[in-house]
Parts: sequence; C-alpha cells; structure tokens
Amino acid sequence: MDLGTKRIAGIIAQVALLLSSSSGTTGEEVCDSPLVSNLPPSSFRSSSQLSSSHAPGFAKLNRRDGAGGWSPFTSDRYQWLEVDLGERTKITAVATQGRYGSSDWLTSYLLMFSDTGHNWKQYRQEDSVGSFPGNTNADSVVQHKLQEPAIARFLRLIPLDWNPSGRIGLRLETYGCSYTYNAVSLDGGGGGSSLAYRLSPELRRTSREVVCLKFKTLSYSGTLMHAEGRDGLSLSLELERGKLLLLLRAGTSSSEPQTLASLGSLLDDQHWHHVVTERRGSHVNLTVDTHTKRVQLPAEFNHWDMEQLTFGAVQRSQKSTVAKRNFHGCLENLLYNELNLIDLAKNNDHQVTAMGNVTFSCAEPVAVAVTFPGPRSFLQLPGLMATSLGGLSVAFQFRTWNKAGLLLTFDLPQQGGVVWLYLSEARLRLQIHKAGRALLELSAGSALNDGQWHVLEMHSRSSRLTVTVDKEEGGSAHASPSFPVTIESHLFFGGCPAEDESQECRNPFNVFQGCMRLLTLDGHVVDLITVQQKELGHYSNLQIDMCGIIDRCSPSRCEHGGLCSQSWTSFHCNCTDSGYSGATCHSSVYEQSCEAYKHGGNTSGHFYIDVDGSGPIKPQRVYCNMTEENTWMVLQHNNTELTRVRPFPSVNQHLVHFDYSTKEEQLVAAISQSEHCEQELSYHCRKSRLLNTPEGSPFTWWLGGPGSGQLQLYWGGAQPGSQQCACGLQGDCVDPQHYCNCDADRLEWTEDSGLLIHKDSLPLRSLVLGDIRRPGSEAAYRVGPLRCHGDKNFWNAAFFDRETSYLHFPTFHGELSADISFLFKTTASSGVFLENLGIKDFIRIELSSSTQVVFSFDVGNGPLEVRVESSVPLNGNRWHRVRAERNIKEASLRLDDLPAATQEAPADGHFHLQLNSQLFIGGTASRQKGFRGCIRSLQLNGITLDLEERAKITPGVQPGCPGHCSSYGSLCQNQGRCVERSSGFHCDCGLAAYTGVFCQTEVSASFRSGTSVSYTFKEPYELIRNSSARPSSIHTDMTLRGENVSLSFRTNQSPALLLYVSSYYREHLALLINKYESDELDPDLARLASLGFTGCLSVVHFNSISPLKAALLHPDTSPVVITGPLVQSNCGSSASANPYAAENTHHLSDQSGSVGSGQPLVNAIRTDSALIGGVIAVVIFVIVTGLAITARFLYRRKDTYQSQDVKGVKQEDSPDFPFNNQTDSEHVSSENPREYFI
Repeated sequence: MDLGTKRIAGIIAQVALLLSSSSGTTGEEVCDSPLVSNLPPSSFRSSSQLSSSHAPGFAKLNRRDGAGGWSPFTSDRYQWLEVDLGERTKITAVATQGRYGSSDWLTSYLLMFSDTGHNWKQYRQEDSVGSFPGNTNADSVVQHKLQEPAIARFLRLIPLDWNPSGRIGLRLETYGCSYTYNAVSLDGGGGGSSLAYRLSPELRRTSREVVCLKFKTLSYSGTLMHAEGRDGLSLSLELERGKLLLLLRAGTSSSEPQTLASLGSLLDDQHWHHVVTERRGSHVNLTVDTHTKRVQLPAEFNHWDMEQLTFGAVQRSQKSTVAKRNFHGCLENLLYNELNLIDLAKNNDHQVTAMGNVTFSCAEPVAVAVTFPGPRSFLQLPGLMATSLGGLSVAFQFRTWNKAGLLLTFDLPQQGGVVWLYLSEARLRLQIHKAGRALLELSAGSALNDGQWHVLEMHSRSSRLTVTVDKEEGGSAHASPSFPVTIESHLFFGGCPAEDESQECRNPFNVFQGCMRLLTLDGHVVDLITVQQKELGHYSNLQIDMCGIIDRCSPSRCEHGGLCSQSWTSFHCNCTDSGYSGATCHSSVYEQSCEAYKHGGNTSGHFYIDVDGSGPIKPQRVYCNMTEENTWMVLQHNNTELTRVRPFPSVNQHLVHFDYSTKEEQLVAAISQSEHCEQELSYHCRKSRLLNTPEGSPFTWWLGGPGSGQLQLYWGGAQPGSQQCACGLQGDCVDPQHYCNCDADRLEWTEDSGLLIHKDSLPLRSLVLGDIRRPGSEAAYRVGPLRCHGDKNFWNAAFFDRETSYLHFPTFHGELSADISFLFKTTASSGVFLENLGIKDFIRIELSSSTQVVFSFDVGNGPLEVRVESSVPLNGNRWHRVRAERNIKEASLRLDDLPAATQEAPADGHFHLQLNSQLFIGGTASRQKGFRGCIRSLQLNGITLDLEERAKITPGVQPGCPGHCSSYGSLCQNQGRCVERSSGFHCDCGLAAYTGVFCQTEVSASFRSGTSVSYTFKEPYELIRNSSARPSSIHTDMTLRGENVSLSFRTNQSPALLLYVSSYYREHLALLINKYESDELDPDLARLASLGFTGCLSVVHFNSISPLKAALLHPDTSPVVITGPLVQSNCGSSASANPYAAENTHHLSDQSGSVGSGQPLVNAIRTDSALIGGVIAVVIFVIVTGLAITARFLYRRKDTYQSQDVKGVKQEDSPDFPFNNQTDSEHVSSENPREYFI
C-alpha cells in the first residue's frame, strides 16, 4: 500500500469514527453488550420446532430452560432461527452453543441480517467467506467477532452442518450496542423530492469538505447528490445501472457530463450503502462501502467554492443537463463537515430546504426475491393458479451473470408438447417442442447477463403469443401458433427436480443461476413466503426472501488493465493487450532487462521490457544492443542528432527540452536497476563559451535526474559539481586557463564532448545554451540516447553450502496476489527454497525430489499443493527457473519451459494470505530440509531480494555463484567457446568463422571480379618452434591427408572459382562452379581465374582458420593480403538472401508463442545461420585415399608448384589474376608458405 492510499485510509477511518460518534456511539464506548439474553420469547421465530420445549424462545446462551435450546422438527438446510432485536442495532459479535445435555449442535452456519424481516443479506467476511465455524460439543461457547459491524434489527441464523450423531441444536447470543440514526425518504416520482442545503458565505471557503451519508434504494438510477458552485461548475453523484458515478459538469451547455470515477455495483439491492466524498482543493476521494478512489479534478476547481448541496431531485433554472431520473429511496445520517443536515431539516433550519414528498423515516417496499444458487435449484408451482379462459399470462423479474440457463418450462398435455423459456448467449429464447421437433421458436432481448433486473412477460390470448423483455426499453417477439398455449399442469422455474419419475419436467439446457422476484401468474403475485413455509408448490436448494447475487468484478480483481467478466460462480480476466498473463493478469509476459533477453538466446533488436515484473510500472519498448561484450539498453528521446544553433540577438538563452520515449517511472526504474548508465553530451562551438570558470557564472547548464531534473554545472566526461569539461579533468584544454575547450572563445571550431555516467544525474532532461547572441557565435549540440548495461537483479545470487544455512528477510506481503520467481542449481535431491509462516497460513516452495518442485500454501481453506514433474534430473548443477503465482482465483507453478501446473481456489473461500514470520530463503525456521546449492535472481512481486548483501553477513552462505557455462554454454554456436565471468558469461568467437554475441553472425563480403584475399600461414615446424603460438589444425603430413573446408556463397556467375588452396609441397585444392563436365581442368582454371568471382562469400572456414573473417575484422594483425575492393556486407544473412522475408514486429498485443518466450521485436536477428534464396552451404572433406569427388566441383592436383603462373597462363595476360601469390618478399625468403586464396 503506497503512502497516498494509507493517507486516504486514515481519512476514511477518521470519517467513520466521526460518523459513529454522531450516531450515538463515542470512540471510548465499548460495543460488546449482550443483546439477546433479555429479549422476550416473542422476539424469536424459527422455521419449525421439534416440540414446545424445543421452541426458539429457549435458544439463549447458557440457559437450560425447556429442552435446553432450540431444535427444528427436521434437520436440514432449510431450517432457520430468527431474532428480532426490537430496533436497528450495531452488532459486533455472535456466539453459539449446542442444546444443553444433548448431542445436538451446529458445526457451521450462515448469518443473515435485515432491517424489516424481509430482504435478507448474508454476512460475508473478506467479501467472500459466508460460513462460520460452529461447535464441537453441546456446552462450549464459540464466539466470532465480526470483521465489520452489522447494523440491523433482525438476525437470522441458518444451519449448514451439525453433529452427524445428533440433530440441529442451538443456543446463541449476539453482542453490540445501540445505533442512533436519522433517516429521510425521498420520493422520486413526479417532480421528485429533495433536500437542499445552502452554504453560508463564511463556510464556502474551506480547505476540506467532507460529505457522509448512507442510502438504500430499489431504483438502479437517480441523482443522489449535486454540488453546485460558481461559474456553472458542479459535481454530482449519480446512480447509473446500479453503479455510483462521480460526474463533472462545466458551464451551462447541454454537453454530456464528464465521468471522473465509477465505484460500487448492485447498489439497487435495498440495502444500506455508505458513501463518503472528501474534497481537498482539486482532489476528491470517493468511498463507497469499503472501496476508495482518488480523483484529480481539473485545474479550474482549485479555487472553486461550493454554494449549494442538493440531495435527491435537482431543481435547476439553467438549461444544463441534469440526471435522467430523480433518486427514489432513503438517506441516513447525512453529514456535511460534521453538520447533520437531516436534523436541520427536521428543525426547519433556514439553510436546509425540503422540497416535494419528504418524510423523516424510511418507508421500505417489500419485494420478496428468491435465489437459485446451484445446479439442483428449482421452484415448482401449480398450474391451477392460471386462468381457465384458454389463455396464459406469466411475468417475473430476473437478474444473472450467466449467458445461459432455463427460466421456465411447462407441458402442453393436449398437444403432447413442452414449452421452454430460457437464456442462450444472453438472449431470451422460447421454444415449443413436440416429439423432438420444434413447433415454434422466438427470441428477444440481448445482453441479459449484465446483473441488472430484467422484466419478462409472456402472454397468450386469442391464438397470439407474445414474449417481452424490459417492456419499451427492451424487445419483444410475437407468433400466432395454430394451437392454444395454456398451463394445465405444473410450472418449473430455474430447473427440474433431480429425479422426476413422471417426466413432467425436462431440461435440455443449463440450470438457471440468479435471482427472481415478483412472480406473477394471471395477474396474481405469487406469495414466496408461503412457498418457503411449504404451503404452496415445491422447491429445492433455494434461498427465499433474498437475492444472493455477488459482483465479482467490482472492484475488479484483474490487474494491469485486464478486462473482467463473470458468471454466477466465478470471474475471468481477459489479458489481451495488457502485456501480462495469468488468471488475474498479474505476471508480465516480458523479461525485466536486455540482459535477461540475451540469456534467453536472443540477439540485438527492439524488445519490450518490464522493469518491475508484476509491479505497477508498464512495459516499455527499448532497443537491446547485444553486439558488444556488455548488453546495452538504449532509451531514445526526441532529438539525438547534432543540432546547429544560430545566433539570436534578441534571445539571451536557448532552451531545449528532451522528451523520452518511456514514461518517468519506467526511466527511473531502468536506471536504478542497471549497473552502469551513460549519455553522450557534446558541444561544438565557435566563439560560444560553455561553462566559463569554476569561480564564474556558467553560460550553459543542464537539468538531469528524476522528475524535471536538478541543476547540473558540469559537462560530459567531468565530475558532478566541478563546472568543468573532460579536457579540464584531463588537463589538455586548448587554453590552460580554462577548463573547457569552448571557453577559450576562439574563432576556430572546437568541441567539448564526453559521457555523463553518474546515474543520479541521468537522464538529461533540459539544456540551456547561454552564449549564442554575440555576432559570430555559432554552436551545435548533441545529446545522445540514454544507454545502460548490466542487470543488478539478474545475477544477484547466493550459495548455500550446508542444509542448516539460510537467509532471512522481512515478512512477505502478498495478501491477494503473490508471484515468486528465481533460478536455482544444485547437486542435492531435495531442499526448501523458500518458506514464510503465519498463525495458520503459510507459503513454501521446495525441491521435493530430484525431478519434482512443489509449491504449497494455506490461506485458511486448508493446505494446497501444486507440483511440476521434470523429465530430466534437476540436480545436475544446471540453472533451472521456477515461477510460482498465487491469487484469489488460482495457484500456478512453472518450471523452465514445461507446461504450468495449476490449482483452482475455492470460489467462496478465504483469499487473504496472512503471514507474520520472517521470510526464510534456502531453509526453514526449524533448520531442517534446507537447500544446498545456488539461488539467483529471487523476485517477490517484482521486487528483487538482495541475496548477495545478506549473504556477506550470514555464516554458511556465500555471495554470488559461479559456473554459468554449464547452463548457457549451448548458446555459443559455430565453435564459439563459453568463457566464465563473475556475473554471467560471454562467447569467445576466436575459432569460429562467425562473430556476434553468440558467434552466430555470419561474416560476409561482396566480391567483384578483381577482388581476392590471400592468407599465408606457417608450416607446423615453424609453429612448434614458437612456443607461444597456438598449434594449428593443419596436418603435419607431407600430403593433404584430410582437410575441412566450409563456406557459403551466392552468385549468378557460372563458371566461377570460389577457393584455391596451395601448399609448399606442390599440392593444391580448388573449389569451383562449372556447368560443364571436364577431365582436364587446368585450362578451365586458367580461364576462370581470368574471369574472377562476382558474388557473395560468407563464413569461409579452412580447418581452424577463418581467412575472410581475419581479412574483414583484423586485417592489420592477420597474415592476409587483400587485392581489389573488398566490402563487408550482410549479403550472406537470411534477410538479404530472401528479399521477401518480412521483419517480425511484436507488440503488446502479440501473445503468440509461450509466455515469456522472449521473441524479439524489430531488427532482431535470430541465431540460425542457414542461408536461403540461392545461398548454398558446402562442407568438403578431402581424403586422398581413393575418394572420388566430381571434377566440376573440386579439383586437386599434385605437381611441381609454379610460383608465377598456372599452366600456360601468364600473369601479365590477366592483370586481375586472383591467384597472385606475390606476398611480401621477406615472408617468401624466410618461411615455407602455404597459401590460401579466395
């Protein structure tokens, strides 16, 4: 919880305390008085009683009257005990006890509360858990303190489970105190009714305004409050589809109001809801029940004075837009800055005006609802209630979250058919079937699963059948069947009995889960209380006189902008376009740094990185440069080019502001996470001074660092605060009297350039150039992109060298969502990675065997485990990645790239993870089952734990963990060699014909007809004589016993000679393209040599030598001679070979592939080296012992070697002769050369 949220919570707590004090309960008063023990027997009611001595009036705690408590006639879940407290009371605790001297007690139960004895509301803890644990015997008392006090007159207890060896038996007590309130009823009909409070001028200018109230209503829309001020500015609280909206209206125009916030849901349930609005300047905190939103108002509200507050109907003379409907319902304890407005209205205070039909009590209409909670729910009513005039009239209201479900069915005995009225894809459909054939189908309405009440009517009169949804606001469908549609048997609502022997009810659809009310047959409302008393019809698994609908998407449990949808029993998060995954869109699909992408096998390109993982900072798009030993993250801004500044005589200073492509919080987090950051800052000048002297006022300065930046008086390459440039630090400025080259104020162009490397000063935000107005002054500046390398989190590791060692950290707080990720390597077969305990709750991740990782936890519903089994041993001292997540919907565990294992959470169970011990890493508090090995990059909810710092002061644990090549060495390709580093590794490409971070980039060159490369290498005995030289793989035999040649090429030329190798021992080897068969190739070689080669050669490798790579990358230190133009290009890469290969761009919406697969974005080159589109890879093994190779591809001749020509072809005849072996004379005279020509 951030500081702002805590402050808001504190304000809400103070307001709640103020509200309770205004309603007769002071902060010092203890609200725990017994409420039941002194009530008369008439205050008790029950569903039934076993006998007069088991009557509900005997259900008082610790009493032995009668049979020692209450027991119903039948022990089932339809029984209940009700207590009338006489008036609305604040209830803080409930205690239960079994029936005295018996085997009868409850083991679990539900609590219901009501103001009127109807429209019951189930009490839920943590917004989810509905049941309370009961007793274990008949005499002990089990008391539960309510997490939030309940305000009610009536209490009803419903048994869920009881002693299996006895029956239901109960004695109870409730605790609390009196509750004082003032209420008012507002009639929304006609012109509406309202209370208006006119603020006196001295009260209008206040630094803080707080409005508190409670309301209850059956209407899903209406204006609850309207605050009007000067200049036509106003704020409104309006109900819209059961949600409370904070609206802003500006001026007198008829434009639509601006919605600032939406909070709450299902607020039209005829239960009390608590609302607090607090305004401080241009900020408003809106609280509905237990949820708060902070809203920023437009700037014009900074000095806005409220003039009038109106509750209910808004009476306005202006023509501006007002609410569509007036509020119809009750208000209670209406306070403005501690002022009780209802009291003022009752006392006819001149500041409060009551308009319309206002009564100072709460008149509540009775609308008995019934809840269909599960798959066995149904309500059966007799058809005798219908008219006998040959017609049909059925109407009712329903609300649900499900798209499908049976609403009503009944038989047509005369036709032998059946009528089904049901929901499908959130539309209402009616079907009449006979003998498996549809006689009639109708549909009406849409989006009927929105949780709102919908009115359904079905009428059949005079051969005309009509189905209507929501009257004029919805839709209707009509038909004229050739047969009468009447009810002659039973009607079934919601579903069918589980075993219906008469087959009177058939349901091929889903059962209905939702609420119904106002069931009407032929104009008569069905008395559902009579149904509950089993005097009418039949039912199963229903909750009568309440609507148990819950909005699981308010507030939304979907994180990071995921879209929430729901059914009756669960919710679903759509994470598309969010950049996150999981049941609640909690875990990022992107890596946290370029370093992490590199070690996933990726190369340079654009990537999305999420610097705080599952934290609140959104992913950002950066460029990852992996071509150097360090992996650089590059963050661009709006101007990285060298920019000329012309003199402006009328302008003293030139201000430049730099806008970065990433947001502020992303920049700060990226810099903090990196080991090193730098930014180039350069100033090119002619008669334009820069910083003057350290003692003088600077002409130019810049702002850098977090936020808008701090003033910086130094230049690139110098130290903060020095007021110097790089040359001043190095002592080589053009004028020794100054500390910057530009401060010499010369007519010649000069510059001051360098890198800003102090992270506290980065990034550079603004640049102010001061010396630009003088005649002749010219300047140019350049601010490069921000570049950072190193990930302090990725390599943060600790080594646990014995089972009893561990690290401990503060308690992990992951009450609703917790994600844990780390890498480990070990040679042990078991051990605990992590453990954190609470009083009952816990969370643990362990290696349970050499092939299995287990994630176990308990949030109050009992221990749960998620396991992942690996097909390979996990104790092979290689890095493995573990990612565990637990949220209110499910728990998941992922190991390396194996499929994730999941465990669903109970829909209505505990979901707060409450821990209080220290967090143990690498062991447990008991020092048993500890982990031996390395743990690296441990992150909890996106925050990295600094294992290395803690390990430095902990015995038995060592900071860091070497040995990464065993896990990452396979990333080094094409004979690249993995080299260990203290933090990570790098690939040595010295023996490879490739280059790049993983030795995967092909070294290619474009050849023209006059281009050749000659590589001269020493004979083996010369190398042996030089002990410091690396042994060559060229064989020491006098003949070419076996050579390994590989290269890739692309050309349109044929014939063409690709490669020629000659030795001092009069041997040579040639690789050529020739479309003609020929036995005598010497003339062909000569002719091909005269033509030269035009095309692309790539990754040329001869045994252990890469001559083309040496010529292109190390021409000064390698024994190569280049003739003609040789241009390095990417002609050998896949992209250039295939002009139709499109670049692959991945956006936030691109969720293809496995989560966290690390697919690169624009310009990222993958690590495959196959050439396509005419590029052929050739690997040739030349074995002289009888192996025949087709002559047009390979020619080998053993003869006297001629140093100046090849069989009848003179060099002067071909000035571009590519086989020119005129190397340095001193090389020829001093060594026995073997030459390699391309």
